[in-house]
Amino acid sequence: MPVTRAVILARGLGTRMRRADAGARLEAGQGAVADVGCKAMIPVGGRPFLDFVLSALADAGVRDVCLVIGPEHTPVRVHYERVRPERLRIHFAVQPEARGTADALLAAEAFIGAEPFLALNADNYYPAEVLAALSRQSAPALPAFAPAALREQGNIPAERIASFALLELAADGRVRRIHEKPDAETLARLGPDAPVSMNVWLLTPDVLRACREVPRSAGGEFVLPVAVQYGIDHLGLHVHTFPVQAGVLDLSQRADVAAVAHRLAGLVPAP
Repeated sequence: MPVTRAVILARGLGTRMRRADAGARLEAGQGAVADVGCKAMIPVGGRPFLDFVLSALADAGVRDVCLVIGPEHTPVRVHYERVRPERLRIHFAVQPEARGTADALLAAEAFIGAEPFLALNADNYYPAEVLAALSRQSAPALPAFAPAALREQGNIPAERIASFALLELAADGRVRRIHEKPDAETLARLGPDAPVSMNVWLLTPDVLRACREVPRSAGGEFVLPVAVQYGIDHLGLHVHTFPVQAGVLDLSQRADVAAVAHRLAGLVPAP
């Protein structure tokens, strides 16, 4: 049976967004949300970007979504209590401090329960067909994106791909190593066609143990890809992949908004 539950990691501070927006006003009615640094609520074509993410999940068959937010993100909760999605039930979990995506997943433990679930970033738009294919995999799993497709079908230039994670796979497609923000030596060794993880996952509750035990990253956070690697190395976790030739729309920076809006033009989100 396809998985119908998802956790969206929406706690990110959006520091670069706020810095770029200093002294500027966003569209009417959205400024207060952007001011608290929730990138997913940046307006795109008059709708919060998160509406598009939720709509793609609904198209993929997801019916229950938990938004992991910060205590300062009350406007996000208010928005989705006021404008209730018709195809999704929205739940909330609060991550008290911005301590990374692995810690954010722990905040959703009560929602996760005992069943497999999708986990994804709030500032990436993943095609519904990729989410649907992921929901049908045997958990745990993740899509292995072709870098050429990310460049050509998304808004991610070659130089930004290194800011995501490259995948080193075994012959059977299982993940051997996740190279989070790979250095120049690793990039050269794996080559330009190495598959990319775009931080969208099909996971089981077993990953929560890895999220608890993983050490902090060099940046001082508990990071989900590093936690998954910890699970592979120390907890017997086997993570499967499937190849994907598709783009992802990335809203990491304020400069991305125009390109993302252009790509989503004409699409009316209906979560």
